[in-house]
Amino acid sequence: MGAFDRLRAIQPQLLAEGYLARALHGERLTVAVVEIDPGATLPEHHHDNEQVGMVIQGSIVFRIGDEKQSLDPGDLWLIPSNTPHTVTSGDNGAVVIDVFSPGREDWEARDRLPPRPPAWP
Repeated sequence: MGAFDRLRAIQPQLLAEGYLARALHGERLTVAVVEIDPGATLPEHHHDNEQVGMVIQGSIVFRIGDEKQSLDPGDLWLIPSNTPHTVTSGDNGAVVIDVFSPGREDWEARDRLPPRPPAWP
Protein backbone atom coordinates (compact mmCIF):
# COMPACT_ATOMS: atom_id res chain seq x y z
CA MET A 1 0.00 0.00 0.00
CA GLY A 2 1.14 3.53 -0.71
CA ALA A 3 0.47 6.62 1.35
CA PHE A 4 -3.30 6.57 0.66
CA ASP A 5 -6.15 4.06 0.77
CA ARG A 6 -9.94 4.05 0.64
CA LEU A 7 -12.07 2.53 3.37
CA ARG A 8 -14.24 0.75 0.80
CA ALA A 9 -11.11 -0.91 -0.65
CA ILE A 10 -10.06 -2.51 2.65
CA GLN A 11 -11.41 -6.03 3.03
CA PRO A 12 -13.18 -6.46 6.38
CA GLN A 13 -12.08 -8.81 9.15
CA LEU A 14 -14.32 -10.43 11.76
CA LEU A 15 -12.93 -9.55 15.20
CA ALA A 16 -15.71 -11.25 17.17
CA GLU A 17 -19.35 -12.08 16.56
CA GLY A 18 -20.98 -8.81 15.47
CA TYR A 19 -17.67 -6.87 15.18
CA LEU A 20 -16.38 -6.19 11.68
CA ALA A 21 -13.19 -4.14 11.24
CA ARG A 22 -11.42 -2.50 8.34
CA ALA A 23 -7.90 -1.85 9.54
CA LEU A 24 -4.97 0.12 8.22
CA HIS A 25 -1.65 -1.00 9.71
CA GLY A 26 1.25 1.42 9.98
CA GLU A 27 4.71 0.80 11.30
CA ARG A 28 3.76 1.73 14.89
CA LEU A 29 -0.02 1.94 14.98
CA THR A 30 -3.26 0.47 13.68
CA VAL A 31 -6.35 2.51 12.75
CA ALA A 32 -9.62 0.64 12.33
CA VAL A 33 -13.19 1.51 11.44
CA VAL A 34 -15.30 -1.03 13.30
CA GLU A 35 -18.93 -1.80 12.48
CA ILE A 36 -20.84 -3.24 15.44
CA ASP A 37 -24.14 -5.09 15.08
CA PRO A 38 -27.07 -4.02 17.28
CA GLY A 39 -26.67 -5.38 20.81
CA ALA A 40 -23.37 -7.13 20.06
CA THR A 41 -21.06 -7.51 23.07
CA LEU A 42 -17.29 -7.80 22.87
CA PRO A 43 -16.28 -9.98 25.84
CA GLU A 44 -13.96 -8.55 28.46
CA HIS A 45 -10.36 -8.63 27.31
CA HIS A 46 -7.13 -6.67 27.55
CA HIS A 47 -4.04 -6.16 25.39
CA ASP A 48 -0.63 -4.54 25.56
CA ASN A 49 -1.72 -1.92 23.00
CA GLU A 50 -2.87 1.49 24.21
CA GLN A 51 -6.22 2.25 22.55
CA VAL A 52 -8.11 5.44 21.78
CA GLY A 53 -11.34 5.72 19.86
CA MET A 54 -14.44 7.65 18.94
CA VAL A 55 -18.06 6.82 18.15
CA ILE A 56 -18.95 7.84 14.59
CA GLN A 57 -22.57 6.70 14.50
CA GLY A 58 -24.93 4.81 16.79
CA SER A 59 -24.17 4.24 20.46
CA ILE A 60 -22.18 1.92 22.71
CA VAL A 61 -21.80 1.18 26.39
CA PHE A 62 -18.13 0.86 27.32
CA ARG A 63 -16.62 -0.47 30.53
CA ILE A 64 -12.95 0.33 30.97
CA GLY A 65 -11.51 -0.95 34.23
CA ASP A 66 -14.09 0.06 36.86
CA GLU A 67 -15.62 2.89 34.80
CA LYS A 68 -18.77 2.40 32.71
CA GLN A 69 -20.13 4.99 30.27
CA SER A 70 -22.74 5.28 27.51
CA LEU A 71 -21.18 6.88 24.43
CA ASP A 72 -22.76 8.62 21.42
CA PRO A 73 -21.32 10.12 18.21
CA GLY A 74 -18.35 12.34 18.99
CA ASP A 75 -17.62 10.71 22.35
CA LEU A 76 -14.09 9.39 22.89
CA TRP A 77 -12.28 6.83 25.02
CA LEU A 78 -8.76 6.04 26.14
CA ILE A 79 -7.75 2.57 27.30
CA PRO A 80 -4.34 2.28 28.95
CA SER A 81 -2.22 -0.77 28.16
CA ASN A 82 -3.44 -4.03 29.78
CA THR A 83 -6.66 -2.51 31.19
CA PRO A 84 -9.65 -4.90 31.09
CA HIS A 85 -12.52 -3.58 28.99
CA THR A 86 -15.75 -4.62 27.29
CA VAL A 87 -18.21 -2.90 24.95
CA THR A 88 -21.83 -3.45 23.88
CA SER A 89 -23.54 -1.60 21.05
CA GLY A 90 -26.92 0.07 21.32
CA ASP A 91 -30.18 -0.94 19.67
CA ASN A 92 -29.13 0.48 16.29
CA GLY A 93 -25.56 -0.79 16.32
CA ALA A 94 -22.57 1.52 15.96
CA VAL A 95 -19.58 2.51 13.89
CA VAL A 96 -16.45 3.47 15.81
CA ILE A 97 -12.88 4.38 15.02
CA ASP A 98 -10.18 2.62 17.06
CA VAL A 99 -6.50 3.54 17.11
CA PHE A 100 -3.93 1.20 18.69
CA SER A 101 -0.29 1.78 19.55
CA PRO A 102 1.72 -0.23 18.99
CA GLY A 103 -0.17 -1.67 16.03
CA ARG A 104 -2.33 -4.79 16.28
CA GLU A 105 0.07 -7.28 14.72
CA ASP A 106 -2.31 -10.05 15.84
CA TRP A 107 -4.96 -8.65 13.48
CA GLU A 108 -2.71 -8.79 10.43
CA ALA A 109 -2.89 -12.60 10.42
CA ARG A 110 -6.72 -12.68 10.57
CA ASP A 111 -8.59 -13.88 7.52
CA ARG A 112 -10.08 -11.20 5.29
CA LEU A 113 -13.75 -11.48 4.37
CA PRO A 114 -15.03 -10.92 0.84
CA PRO A 115 -15.27 -7.24 -0.11
CA ARG A 116 -18.49 -5.40 0.68
CA PRO A 117 -19.43 -1.77 1.08
CA PRO A 118 -18.73 -0.24 4.50
CA ALA A 119 -21.64 0.87 6.71
CA TRP A 120 -20.04 4.31 6.99
CA PRO A 121 -19.64 6.88 5.50
